[in-house]
Amino acid sequence: MKAIKVVFDTNVIYSGLLSKKGVSYKLLKLIPKGIFKLSLSVPLLLEYETILLRNLRKLNLTKVDIDDFLDYLCSVSDLTKIYYLWRPILKDPYDDHILELAVASSSKYIITYNIKDFTESKYFNIKTITPDEFIKIL
Repeated sequence: MKAIKVVFDTNVIYSGLLSKKGVSYKLLKLIPKGIFKLSLSVPLLLEYETILLRNLRKLNLTKVDIDDFLDYLCSVSDLTKIYYLWRPILKDPYDDHILELAVASSSKYIITYNIKDFTESKYFNIKTITPDEFIKIL
């Protein structure tokens, strides 16, 4: 069976590193299993880095921990170039790059806690779902 292509919004990555008790953490632990394949772009990686480094104390991690984690994500993800073709589409223009990555990578899902921010993804045949919904699909 071919792995499902997905894009994780930054809030999923942050939540997964913040607590080992939630669904986001479970999804991070499933990455090496190959059940799904993360799609990643340079802008999204930089967004992950910015948010994670800004919250080092809350996450109880070091900069080295974050660097190692991001290096790992790069090694297991499909790097996809995006070209900013449709801006703006979403209510929050800072999320447009996530939708563009999902389209460019042919991802089936955007996994996020902010479903309402991605309602327009349906026009591109991309489902926006929560981590809880995604774990049920898996």
